[in-house]
Amino acid sequence: MPSKFNKKWEEGELKGLKGALKPSLPLRTKIEIAARRIEAQIHYLEEILSRLSERDKRLFSKIVEAYSRHQLQRARILANELAELRKTENFMMNAQLALERVALRLRTVTQMGNVVSVIAPASQVLQSVRAGISGLLPNAEKELGEIGVMLNDLVVEAGEITGLSPSFELASSDAQKILEEAALVAEQQMKEKFPELPSLKASEKTESSFGQE
Repeated sequence: MPSKFNKKWEEGELKGLKGALKPSLPLRTKIEIAARRIEAQIHYLEEILSRLSERDKRLFSKIVEAYSRHQLQRARILANELAELRKTENFMMNAQLALERVALRLRTVTQMGNVVSVIAPASQVLQSVRAGISGLLPNAEKELGEIGVMLNDLVVEAGEITGLSPSFELASSDAQKILEEAALVAEQQMKEKFPELPSLKASEKTESSFGQE
């Protein structure tokens, strides 16, 4: 890395009256703060997923009970409710995994100093996650918005020092890869974590055969 970048990376901006009154944090520290704030949102999503998982178990148990008693209408209503719940669970898990990958990338930056090429796609992932949770988790939406602004400022700051500009096309491609990877892992974890619902059609056939006897 250039010596100017090294200085800003480790020491921040200290020169002039502005620097003396309000010294700028080093780039390394700013990235560390952003990573910690993202990790806090990951833990928040973990707590929400834990509560949703408990609700999932209760609903599933009620559905199995309704099937065993041949209460197909009640089972169908509960199954629809559980299907909607699992859509939310899948999305939250997807968001959590995407944020985990962003945090990991930021932690890598503190070792490599590859600021622009890493933070630009990370910022786009945050924008995507934030848009997805809009209206669902207002506090997380607000926090991710603030972190996104912070990351964008870091990209500009690093670009000014190094003379490197982010490739928005490459950043979008990298961001899409992160989101797709998170989606695949979330889908697999959903399959492993939550049991499939009993077959409604099979139960209906059984119920029908009972009616014919």
